[in-house]
Amino acid sequence: MAARSDILKTLENWLTPENFQDYCPNGLQVEGRDRVHRIITGVTASQALIDEAVEAGADMILVHHGYFWKGEAQPVTGMKKTRIKTLLTHDISLVAYHLPLDDHPDYGNNRQLAEVLGIANPRPLSGLLWEGELAEAMSPDRFAGYLAERLGRQPLHVGAGPDTIRRVAWCTGAAQGFLPVAVEAGVDVYISGEASEPTTHTARECGIHYFGAGHHATERYGVQALGEALAREFGVEHRFIDCDNPV
Repeated sequence: MAARSDILKTLENWLTPENFQDYCPNGLQVEGRDRVHRIITGVTASQALIDEAVEAGADMILVHHGYFWKGEAQPVTGMKKTRIKTLLTHDISLVAYHLPLDDHPDYGNNRQLAEVLGIANPRPLSGLLWEGELAEAMSPDRFAGYLAERLGRQPLHVGAGPDTIRRVAWCTGAAQGFLPVAVEAGVDVYISGEASEPTTHTARECGIHYFGAGHHATERYGVQALGEALAREFGVEHRFIDCDNPV
């Protein structure tokens, strides 16, 4: 077992949330028991994840998407009440890291997606965007199949880029708005989690391939790497629970 306070201190040191202007509080969001033996990780703190964590005997849930987002209604009612009540009833801590987890050079979603996709020389490009190269150039159709194979879902492909793809830029999650930055960098393809209405027009008119590979699908890996790092650091148990989401 480890002290919750020690785990939280380590997370703060690793992820440095004070360096980010985020849309939600990073760190401890709901306080549970003082001692931690089992950590459950997941992408989003949905009721389904909480219920599975209860069944697994979790002391702490660590996620990328937690609660208390800017602009959301503040009253603890309905769905929010049920989620928080379940956590409090079972004395489970909820810990969430959003942008700090996207950006971390080792455990971050962008870094870990590069590992999953086998992208060589992954490195920050601009802000939260990263860039790298494929080990082998691929046609757009082959690359679409490769993404589907690696991530377990068929990506959305729009745009009109080069006949072969080698240089890649990406940012996990809802990062389609960074597409113009990828265009300016001159990459062959830009990958993020999802698309919005202007994405297709921008990709077509700027001559770049865009792949919406899934918000959930692209952000499954950072929190798993972080959970494994905590397990090594503190000797606690860690298990990732994947509550599938087609978006």
